[in-house]
Amino acid sequence: MRQTNAAGKRDPDPVLLARGVIDANAYMTLATADGDGRPWASPVWFAHDGYTKFYWVSRPDARHSRTLAVRPQVAIVVFDSSVAVGEAQAIYVEAEAEQLRGTELQQAIDVYSQRSHAHGAGQWTTSDVSAPTSHRLYRATASAHFLLDADDRRMRVRLDR
Repeated sequence: MRQTNAAGKRDPDPVLLARGVIDANAYMTLATADGDGRPWASPVWFAHDGYTKFYWVSRPDARHSRTLAVRPQVAIVVFDSSVAVGEAQAIYVEAEAEQLRGTELQQAIDVYSQRSHAHGAGQWTTSDVSAPTSHRLYRATASAHFLLDADDRRMRVRLDR
């Protein structure tokens, strides 16, 4: 059962809130760390599949691509930075990332291309993310999702259903 907040209003369903944040935003912050643990954060345009698979296109020589090749564990934050102070909602994700190849590439590029086309950025094909082109398609598969509760504490949200 959802609780009421201090204003007497029902708190939003955390699953619906988390899904809404992901659906409403086009960019995510991808956090990686190299083999020595040095962190790096990059904003990337993304598409998602079922709230557990996040796709983006990057150059393999980009710092975040090089670091995830060494250490595939990543963190992701999706949020709307255009809202007023105190109004933002964010979803935090723990995931494993990889560059896609072979048979997984076709299904993934279809998901990416569909969202890209819907946002007016055009279609993508496997030839756009395969040698000799300069970009590749990556996927992060979520193992956990979190929101912050009203007291600014991390709260796990199950989006894998």
